Amino acid sequence: MNLCATYYYRPIMARRGFSQERFKVFYFLALLAGVLVTLMIGANGGLSAYYGIYKASVIIHVIGLAALSLTLLLRRENPLAHFKKGFLWFIYLGGVIGVFTTLFLNFAFGKISISAIMALGLLGQSIMGLLIDQFGLFGMPRYPFHPRKLIGIIIVSAGIFVMIDSFVLIPVLISFAAGICVVLSRTLNARLSEASSVYTSTFYNYVTGLSVSIIALFVLAQADLASGFSFVANPWIYLGGLLGAAVVFIGNVTVPKVSAFYLTLLMFSGQVFSGVIFDQIVATEFAALILVGGILVVAGLCIDLVIDRRHRNKLASES
Repeated sequence: MNLCATYYYRPIMARRGFSQERFKVFYFLALLAGVLVTLMIGANGGLSAYYGIYKASVIIHVIGLAALSLTLLLRRENPLAHFKKGFLWFIYLGGVIGVFTTLFLNFAFGKISISAIMALGLLGQSIMGLLIDQFGLFGMPRYPFHPRKLIGIIIVSAGIFVMIDSFVLIPVLISFAAGICVVLSRTLNARLSEASSVYTSTFYNYVTGLSVSIIALFVLAQADLASGFSFVANPWIYLGGLLGAAVVFIGNVTVPKVSAFYLTLLMFSGQVFSGVIFDQIVATEFAALILVGGILVVAGLCIDLVIDRRHRNKLASES
């Protein structure tokens, strides 16, 4: 068998001993992360509506950091221990970039439609994911582009453009940048998890994210500080930090095992369909464009996955 083909089609299984069955588990985890993102957005939205964007960001990170600190304590895991193995400062920026993702999305909200924000974010994630796969950026496994994937990519692109129903230049660019930030954040967190552990990496994501959130609160929202703090009767809105920690944790597990492009589409699939259901139940609204776009994205994803699987089987039979 051609050595380059082996490296492309079995980059993780060959080097780390993962079976196809275990990859199905990673695909399921990616879908689950998308569902958790939908719930997280709902919780964080409620928190932001009550406290304001910047104060809510601090609260979210404090809750997540508290939960992760307790987890590390129970596991008797020292988050400083891995520094002895070498220090790559840029892999600690996942939490910082995550805060910018939130700020970008908040800026775009209300200026273009929700479906456009989701579509442009997916476009940014997809392009960044393809670049990471093609060149193995940040030390990630390489999944070089193959022409046969064009069929699925064209269908995915159609789904993205179906969801874009409004165009205002600055919010469009900001939404696109937010998608890029999503992939960068989870990739850097995954690199940190390989240098330490998935728990330690998630912990640092919230440490750096909290630091930036506090700075943003003092610099950009001093009026929110003057309003003080009081608890809301609805405990649901405080779960965003825990849900976010779960999403980051799952990302740390799945990013090194799944193509960045496929991971983006899997998480989006879980997010868009759970979001449609959530909107129908809570707001009795039906997002037709998002649903149609989501169906096309899933169709393109499934086609590429089937084509890849058949080609892997063909190569295995020839070896």
